[in-house]
Amino acid sequence: MAEKAVPRETVRALRDAIARLERGTGTRAAERAGEEAGFHRLNRDEPPATILREDGMSKAEPVLPLGVPALDQALAGGLPLRGMTEIRVRETRDAGAGIGFTLALAALCQARRREGGELGPVLWIAEGMALKEAGAPYGIGLVGHGVDLSRALLSSPKSLKEALWIAEAALNFPVFAAVVLEMRGNPAALGFQESRRLQVRARGGGVPLLLVRQAGEEEASGALFRLSVLPAPAAARLLPDGRPLAGSIGNPVFHVVAEKSRAFAPVDAYLEWSAHERRFYPLAPLGSLALFDTEPVPAGAAHPVAPLSASADGPDRAGALGAVVAFRRAS
Repeated sequence: MAEKAVPRETVRALRDAIARLERGTGTRAAERAGEEAGFHRLNRDEPPATILREDGMSKAEPVLPLGVPALDQALAGGLPLRGMTEIRVRETRDAGAGIGFTLALAALCQARRREGGELGPVLWIAEGMALKEAGAPYGIGLVGHGVDLSRALLSSPKSLKEALWIAEAALNFPVFAAVVLEMRGNPAALGFQESRRLQVRARGGGVPLLLVRQAGEEEASGALFRLSVLPAPAAARLLPDGRPLAGSIGNPVFHVVAEKSRAFAPVDAYLEWSAHERRFYPLAPLGSLALFDTEPVPAGAAHPVAPLSASADGPDRAGALGAVVAFRRAS
């Protein structure tokens, strides 16, 4: 029990520093609270403490396999547990898919720490504008998605500067199972140098950092990998005999594209997340369309697309034609 006391006190100290920022006390007051707990102020002019290879990883870097061979191979074995991974959502309307995929990764990191007998909390830092656009995480939904809510912290700083300070402070200590930084777009405050610094902090602290970028474009980044996440139709639930239940909605499915990886070209994969088992299942692109109960498309068809299911009430009748009346011109 004595070994768990220090991590718990560390989390409480960071929580107090975050609370000072959210109350608007000021960044300097939060820095003083953090320094009292051991979170030293970061000098942005100091050189990185760790020298990395050109690809940012060494041969013995710990990874968390996702269970999808094509994606794991592109990620050099799985999600890096000591570094930053960027998760990009192209449009704001798809933010739910990106956040759901990130929560699944956080749940995997949490389960790994729990198996080792560690506390393993997850820190979610949502910049103010990102929180307004995509909404705040819902507790019951987090539990249903596989996240242990008793080991989760949510921070909502008002500015990106404060969000970056919280992220860098948290990455100095390996107590967290994962740190999530959610932001919008491509702000100038988080350029290549700043992202490179986050990568060095995450690697030095031994903490996986998941950078969620809403409605952002591809740009140079210090992240080891960049994944683009799109929504995909969920598969139907299976009956005990293995047949799909018509009209049902099964586990969430994510369309993940590895834009920056070890592969020579972007890797495209469909992942089904099982919150009960806390694992991903690979799906074929058309396999996720089982919800519509489609029939196979015959070879050589004029329009080789999957037909939609028939309407429940049948096609609507065409309206009766009326008489055509010619009116005189008004002018």
